[in-house]
Amino acid sequence: MSILDIWLGILEGFRVTAGITIYGLLFAIPFGLVFGVAQYLATGFVRFVVTSVIEFWRSSAVIILLFVFYYALPVIGVTLSAMTVGAMVLGLNIGGYASQAVRAGLQALDRGQKEAGQALGLSRPTILLRIELPQALVAMSPTFINHIIQLVKATSLVSLITLTDMTFRAKEISQIAYEPVPIYLSLLMAYFVACYPIALFGRWVERRVNPVREARNGI
Repeated sequence: MSILDIWLGILEGFRVTAGITIYGLLFAIPFGLVFGVAQYLATGFVRFVVTSVIEFWRSSAVIILLFVFYYALPVIGVTLSAMTVGAMVLGLNIGGYASQAVRAGLQALDRGQKEAGQALGLSRPTILLRIELPQALVAMSPTFINHIIQLVKATSLVSLITLTDMTFRAKEISQIAYEPVPIYLSLLMAYFVACYPIALFGRWVERRVNPVREARNGI
C-alpha cells in the first residue's frame, strides 16, 4: 500500500476528528467560563461543590469516562450517541482545565480595578462582566488555544467507542495492510498537520496579547 493510499484512508476519518473537536468546544468553553467564574466568586459550601465538579472532570481518566458514558449508562436506560459522548467527555475534561485558567486569570488582576468600580457605584456583576472578565479573557487566550490543541489530540481516544476518526481508520488500514510503521507514522503526521496551524495561531495571539498586557501594567 502506497503512502498516498494510507494518507487518503486516514483522512477519511478527519471529518469525525474535526467534528468531535468543534462539538467538544461547545462543552468546554461554557463549562470553563461558568465554573471558572463560579470558583472565583463562590465561598464556603458552594465553592466546595463547584471545585468538586471541576476536579471530577479534570482528574478522572478520560478513557474510563468514555466507557462509562457510552457502555454503562444504557444499563440504566440512558443512551447517548458515540459522537455526543466523545464530545461531552473530552470537552468537559478540557473545560475543567480551562476553568482553572479562568479562575487564575481573574485572581491575577489588580484588586484596585475592582475597588475603583465599587467606588463608582458599579454592581458586582457589572464589575465582573465589564472590567474583570474582558481583561482576564485577553490574558488567557494563549492558554485557551493550547487547550484546543489538547482537545484535538485527545480525539484519538474516541476510536475506543466505535467512532471512525483518523485513529480508527489507521487501525483499519493496519489490519488490512499489515504495515503498522508507515501507517502510524502517517497518523502521527496527520495529527501534527492538524495541530500545528493552531499552535502558530496561538503564538500570533500571544504576541498580540503581550503588548496589551504590558501597556496595562504600565511597562
